[in-house]
Amino acid sequence: MLLLKEFRSAQFNNAHKVFVKMLSSKNESLPDIIDSAKQLCKMIISSPKYGLETELDQCGVPICQDSVERVLKKLENGGMLAYRFFCWAEKKHNFCHSVNAYHTMIGSLAKIRQYKLMWDLVSAMQRERVLNVETFCIIMRRYARFKKVEEAVYAFNVMDKYGVVQNRAAFNGLLGALCKAKNVRKAQEVFDEMSERFEPDAKTYSILLEGWGREPNLPKMREVYNNMINKGCEPDLVTYGIMVDALCKSGRTEEAVELVREMSFRRYEPTTFIYSVLIHTYGVEKKIENAVSTFLEMERNGIKPDVVAYNALVTAFCKVNKYENAFRVIQDMTEKSINPNSRTYNILLNGLITDKQAEEAYRVFRNMIKTTCQPDSDTYTIMIKMFCDTDRLDRALKMWKFMKLKQFVPSMHVYSVLINGLCGKGEVSQACALLEDMMEKGIRPMGSTFGRLRKLLLKEGREDVLEFLVEKMKDLIDPFYDDN
Repeated sequence: MLLLKEFRSAQFNNAHKVFVKMLSSKNESLPDIIDSAKQLCKMIISSPKYGLETELDQCGVPICQDSVERVLKKLENGGMLAYRFFCWAEKKHNFCHSVNAYHTMIGSLAKIRQYKLMWDLVSAMQRERVLNVETFCIIMRRYARFKKVEEAVYAFNVMDKYGVVQNRAAFNGLLGALCKAKNVRKAQEVFDEMSERFEPDAKTYSILLEGWGREPNLPKMREVYNNMINKGCEPDLVTYGIMVDALCKSGRTEEAVELVREMSFRRYEPTTFIYSVLIHTYGVEKKIENAVSTFLEMERNGIKPDVVAYNALVTAFCKVNKYENAFRVIQDMTEKSINPNSRTYNILLNGLITDKQAEEAYRVFRNMIKTTCQPDSDTYTIMIKMFCDTDRLDRALKMWKFMKLKQFVPSMHVYSVLINGLCGKGEVSQACALLEDMMEKGIRPMGSTFGRLRKLLLKEGREDVLEFLVEKMKDLIDPFYDDN
């Protein structure tokens, strides 16, 4: 009887959420949703430090789950600014956040190490009965990224307390988080302890193979591979891709090529990823002929190159300073309706800057912004750093203004390169203003950046400003945060 009551209660809650979603969407069309999201982003980014909620209340821009998701995605680097918008939207009549909105916000808070607020959102999702395995996988990945291994394991262990069943997907999520954090030994330890509870599949073994490959520890990788075979788990294309990648990164290119040949015996055709790895490796080794011939072989075998494969070829040409060829590759991409992405341009920019061709890099950037491809955080970091390194602080500041005009919320790295550039030119007041703006958004500066500014403030006898910034920094420290 109790189970039936709980089932009916869950049915009612789910039906209520669907009804609320229908009300909150107001049948808005996609153009309307995009327009609303743009208006909200512009207002949030340009709003004063105080009074954001009042401005949002008075703006009259309608919100729905889709528009809120778009705003939060745009403000991913916005930290507490994004959180204030999230809380404001939550209080609106007949509105409830989607699972995607919760996940984006959890990821954003974890990025700035606001773990208490992150867990508050998990509790809110539990009350709304929308918690799922992916929620905990996001948390595990974020903890692991900051080398918080025990916390990542804790997130896995408390799943059942939140009413989420620990399954193989969660197990794989934990292993993947640990391996991406370069702690494959802990991942192997967890695997050895828990593999009887969760029957490993090809994905489980592939995660460990990738972890040992990145270590790099090829004997251990082969041991895991043999264990996989002995357990009757057949390797798939992902498994082969990981092993080819690991061999290439360890300088065993010929062995990787042999493994690709072995694939054909098992009736597996190499994927674009596998070809991309080989092309990239030949490029790094400056074997441009091998890189080009591998790309052409892929096309001959009827495998259509994707943007990753093209990016690998662009990398190969940049490594040997053949930029005209790299430009022709990009032209070939567009002719074949494969749009270059920000990574494509970032590869070119890095190559040109390394080759001390700053003006050419600036030209490439200007061409980039005329296309549908928009700069990402790495692009802005690369360009601002280039201008600072070449004594063009004026252009670095113009780039910052352009970024703001595009409603792009800078990440910690973008802030850091400009603050360091300002410090290098003795522009202490501007650097302080930027640091304050950064902390207002809940983004904690790197120790090296804060330390550099601290020295300059002490040198100028501005202890009062330093004290103010230190207090601001203290406000950012989450009680669950430690710097180790």
